[in-house]
Amino acid sequence: MSGLIHMPANKRIYLNAAGVVCSLGSGIEAVAKKLFESSRDESYLKQSMQFSTEKNLPVGEIGQPLSVVVIPEENTRNNRVLTTAIEPLLPDIEKLKQRYGARRIAVVVGTSTSGISDGEDALRYYREHGTFPRDYHYRKQEISSPSRYLARWLGLQGPAFSVSSACTSGAKALASGARLLRLGVCDAVIAGGVDTLCHMTIEGFSSLSITTNSTCNPFSVNRNGINIGEGAGIVLMTREPGAVRLAGFGETSDAHHISAPHPQGVGAERAMRQALAHAGMEARGIDYVNFHGTATVQNDQMEAQAVHRVFGSEVACGSTKALTGHTLAAAGAIEAIFCWLALQRDDGLLPVHRWDGQHDPELPMLNNLAATAYDRKLKAAMSNSFAFGGNNASLVLVSDE
Repeated sequence: MSGLIHMPANKRIYLNAAGVVCSLGSGIEAVAKKLFESSRDESYLKQSMQFSTEKNLPVGEIGQPLSVVVIPEENTRNNRVLTTAIEPLLPDIEKLKQRYGARRIAVVVGTSTSGISDGEDALRYYREHGTFPRDYHYRKQEISSPSRYLARWLGLQGPAFSVSSACTSGAKALASGARLLRLGVCDAVIAGGVDTLCHMTIEGFSSLSITTNSTCNPFSVNRNGINIGEGAGIVLMTREPGAVRLAGFGETSDAHHISAPHPQGVGAERAMRQALAHAGMEARGIDYVNFHGTATVQNDQMEAQAVHRVFGSEVACGSTKALTGHTLAAAGAIEAIFCWLALQRDDGLLPVHRWDGQHDPELPMLNNLAATAYDRKLKAAMSNSFAFGGNNASLVLVSDE
């Protein structure tokens, strides 16, 4: 019977296709062009006071029109962003349904904002009119909304759930999808993350005094804060061999502070080492590390220390936050897709690390920080995601070509 669990013979997990939308654009090709070919002084963030009552801040806002949500009660900006990312994958999803059946396809989506921006609009309407808009319901704000919407829209009947662990959500959604596949719960997973700009998020980060009114400057001595962005990254995961596989993942929680990371990156280091062990690899096997790299003083300090302890001073590494802003729950999925793209290139080009080039002398020296290219085709990459509460996730992606 199609709904039964069966232990698969092949437990290798492949990322067979991906969809993405963020400030760099919509679709794999458009995003890849800017991700690898932009100059170091080129920014895709725009100044906005739309989401802040007092500050004119750079944000990674999606510039193009969003796709339509066909289920009225699930119509939120968050789900429109999600729809935009996944629409190019619809033919692939239909093939998966025909091959495995709707009961054997799972949906795992990471989110932290869900429909909060729609809730903010509804509250403004309530203040003016004394009642909520007719099309508003609290379920639009539920964390379950994106996964519930995708399952309904796509006609899928396998497990469907959301992951909400702040800025590690997208990465943990991929790890959760891999577990479902390895356990034989399903034969395919639609996994990723989505978050959208809203007042609550930007005002919240501003209240911690960690936003900056300029483009963020990861790992620079002049770094002074974070930019917030929005976007969605979705991957189709199966056990069917493809170009890139999710070889390992590590998840830890150091619980050092409600918002600040452990100053020495103890939990971050353990997550990276777990991911390597899970992949059956040594540190020297990783060609490129995509940093969480938010450009806050504390994050970059602890991440540089942790990466240096694990990989030493020569690993190629960088952060893409100055291109997209920090897309919160979507970041882990989007940046895993950036690694997925890099691993499929023959020219060794690396995602652009935009900064002023001024190393912080208080950080361990990472000699290949902001490297523009590797000396050969990449074989393996790690993507890091770190979140409030000391929640840490690292993913190892490997090229099987």
